[in-house]
Amino acid sequence: MSKYYYLISGLTDIALDNTRQVYTVSSFKDEIEHMLSGEDRALSVPFFQKFDNHNLLVFLKLKNQPFDERGTVANDEIAALHAALKDEEAPPENKRIPPYFPVFLTEYLASKEKGDNPSPVSWEDRLSAYYYRHAMQSPNRFISGWFELNLNIGNVLTAINCRNHKLDKAEYIVGDNEVAELLRSSSARDFGLGETFDYLSELFRIVEEPNLMMRERKTDQLKWAWLDEQIFFKTFDIETIFAYLLRIEMIERWTSLDKAKGEQTFRQLVGAIKRESAGVLDGFRKNNIR
Repeated sequence: MSKYYYLISGLTDIALDNTRQVYTVSSFKDEIEHMLSGEDRALSVPFFQKFDNHNLLVFLKLKNQPFDERGTVANDEIAALHAALKDEEAPPENKRIPPYFPVFLTEYLASKEKGDNPSPVSWEDRLSAYYYRHAMQSPNRFISGWFELNLNIGNVLTAINCRNHKLDKAEYIVGDNEVAELLRSSSARDFGLGETFDYLSELFRIVEEPNLMMRERKTDQLKWAWLDEQIFFKTFDIETIFAYLLRIEMIERWTSLDKAKGEQTFRQLVGAIKRESAGVLDGFRKNNIR
């Protein structure tokens, strides 16, 4: 495993509440890619595959959102894979295609041919299950642990919400690791997790937060703290670089959300101004325009 003294020493300190983006995911990837060893560069691939997952769902029209440029698989590459599998041909050789894409697409196309979805689990969740199973096989313990943490957090929050709203949690849990199996089968208050999952009590508190944005923020704070713990003794290793990339993505997402919220506030303000009477606007003009 390589050491990255110069690269890591030059990284700017960042925090989840940063109002100024030091990097975007794309710019950080471009800056460090040539500095990493081939082995370490390969370890970061699963991180970018989640953007490829999004783009596959967009291609299949399962998401009405734009293509995410942070993905590594181009739209025409997805189209070529889809066409080959639809015609029951061998998929084209392409190292950028995640290994679970052909499996998922074969399942999806077979279902569409029959005209039904045999599973109550959404296609997005089924793709996520394949993704996490693949990502958790990373040979790097820290990286595989990160993906398992995210799978577990998502599943625990889902299970708690299902119980609160009297839904069958077994239909919504993703993946097949130990935590997922316990969540599906247990009716205990702690889902039988006991000491299996360290952050269970904190997630119970997060679910009680009525503000959805604040709930998501607290979930990211939990993940940020986990990263701090895991890389404490990995100061100049690939783990620290990977953690920095994860943090950049969190900040990028929150910056985007804050911008969207700001635009919404601006539109509300404009709407309020438009609803003001002509007399009030005339008064404003007389008092403020010379």
